[in-house]
Amino acid sequence: MTNYPEELQVEPWVGPAPQKRIRVPGSKSLTNRALIVAALAEGSSVLTGALDSDDTRVMVDSLQRLGIAVEHDPAAVTIRVPGCGGLIPAKEAELYVANSGTSLRFLTAMVSAGQGTYRLDGTPRMRQRPVADLLMALNGLGADARSDLGTGCPPVTVKATGLDGGYAFVRGDVSSQFLSGLLMALPYSRETTTVEVQGVLVSQPYVEMTLNVMEAFGVRIGNRKNRRFDIRPAHYHGRPYAIEPDASAASYFFALAALTGGTVTVEGLGSRSVQGDLGFVDVLEHMGCTVVREANATTVTGGPLQAVDVDMNAISDTVMTLAVVSLFAEGMTRIRNVAHIRHKETDRIAALATELRKLGATVDEHPDGLVIFPPKAVQAARIATYDDHRMAMSFALAGLKAPGVTIVDPGCVAKTYPGFWDDFAALRAV
Repeated sequence: MTNYPEELQVEPWVGPAPQKRIRVPGSKSLTNRALIVAALAEGSSVLTGALDSDDTRVMVDSLQRLGIAVEHDPAAVTIRVPGCGGLIPAKEAELYVANSGTSLRFLTAMVSAGQGTYRLDGTPRMRQRPVADLLMALNGLGADARSDLGTGCPPVTVKATGLDGGYAFVRGDVSSQFLSGLLMALPYSRETTTVEVQGVLVSQPYVEMTLNVMEAFGVRIGNRKNRRFDIRPAHYHGRPYAIEPDASAASYFFALAALTGGTVTVEGLGSRSVQGDLGFVDVLEHMGCTVVREANATTVTGGPLQAVDVDMNAISDTVMTLAVVSLFAEGMTRIRNVAHIRHKETDRIAALATELRKLGATVDEHPDGLVIFPPKAVQAARIATYDDHRMAMSFALAGLKAPGVTIVDPGCVAKTYPGFWDDFAALRAV
């Protein structure tokens, strides 16, 4: 779907339960990590299966503005990256990252390892998203990185003379992206660096993903139980790198199987995956679904659904998917330990509570999560999406089971999954 309507009413599922196979687009998280590492590497890299979305386009555009001649071929699902060998060509650049948190945090760390003056800015919402803890850590390592408005949020200006290395602290309870950005840039510091995480590290699987990408490009660092990291000066080496399908995007189709009682197989995403969000199928299994795990595919078959009480810190990008599934489960669902999702594209806890109540649910909002009591019957409602792609994709699922569910601004899915509505429709085709 290239032209999105202002709003889209989802038609309830009719007919037999689906028996479908699908391959979702490449992982946004892997694509943006691989872009940073490949850009810093010595030699060229070819990223296959790369995601083409708003978030990855702003990353590609920013790297090009830094003088790295990235070639993106969306039709071939391929990105060619001529590495700069750790020497960023441009000495000045204005980088616009829209509302891409990964782009902001990863690029801020990357340019700090360079030589020049770089300014990063984004949408009004991006100007509310925190980056102060990353700036503090970078400044402790020899950078000059500042929040221009003094808010601890973008716009950010970095006057870079390279990173000295040494010792740094970074908070772990707001976003794991601070730590990931540091880890990817620090092999290009002048001396060995030790980074210690303060507080509880949220979304730990994303840090494991970062380490996996770094290792694939030839750099391994010391990791002491995700609490302390030792990074020696090193260089990445360009290589072919395959991006696996996005596990958080797959969650919508696993949930579709759960809600319709059908069977959906997501290809290319199996037990070998490096993405923690594939753990969403474990939650569905506890709710009553049947899950078949293969090396390169995962299949979910729906069944009668029971509520769960679950800590979703490690798979927080699937919180919204589960919240909608819980409307059709027997009993009270509790989602815990995800306070950090208040700092995403929107305050996702507050937004979920508001929109679930429109559908008739009783929702208790807590600082770190939600308690959801499903309604006897889901009501028709216009669902606000808050310019948040996951709100649109998650609440589309409610429309499969209840008439009158309308998604406002369905085009916001372009942030990470421009073809979502086409794939959603394809699974309904006989």
